[in-house]
Amino acid sequence: MTLNVEHLTGGYGQQTVIHDINFTIEPGEVTALIGLNGSGKSTTINHLVGLLAPMQGQITLNGASLTANPIQYKSQIAYVPEQPVLYEELNLKEHLQTMIDVYKLDATTSWQKADRLLKMFRLDDKLNWFPTHFSKGMRQKVMIVMAFITNADLYIIDEPFLGLDALAVQDLLELIDEKKQQGAGFLITTHVMSTLKAHANHFIYLENGEIAAAGPIDTMAGRVPALLMGEG
Repeated sequence: MTLNVEHLTGGYGQQTVIHDINFTIEPGEVTALIGLNGSGKSTTINHLVGLLAPMQGQITLNGASLTANPIQYKSQIAYVPEQPVLYEELNLKEHLQTMIDVYKLDATTSWQKADRLLKMFRLDDKLNWFPTHFSKGMRQKVMIVMAFITNADLYIIDEPFLGLDALAVQDLLELIDEKKQQGAGFLITTHVMSTLKAHANHFIYLENGEIAAAGPIDTMAGRVPALLMGEG
């Protein structure tokens, strides 16, 4: 699993938000994308999942180009957005079945994974619930369960810790470590580095749409605002 982002410049319409972004995520690597509001984190994510078209640059995953081979590229990704996106007319069980069908997963294996994850996030007695009955945190847990039943090579997770209770945060970190050991890569956005510092291999600090600093956690002190480091 290798994600290559080369000279990515993009934004919305004619407004450029990110400028000449370059980074690579290797198998079993967790990269944390950090920055203040408006720094370009979500814009970068939206380009990587194909919601926005690059103005310049190239994005490839395992050699598949997002531009030239979008289906092959996207089939290798599991995406958890900052704001959960669920279908109001589908219950939890139907959401999971839809995920299994879309990713063409083995039903038996996938439901075994789902059962474990549902118990982990305390959703196993809510298979018949519809999204209207879920709190924001519960909706977020549903999105996490849906993503982690896949066999994705790359997990892209946008601000996953907002709205999760402390136990769910620890459960998610354990899942990330588990998938990391299996060779999956991660790109995770966060406002504060402290939650991920024991789990991420690499940090990228965005400022005004550009990479202002990048490297392991022990190289970031003094290059990143103290509040983002979790020191303030």
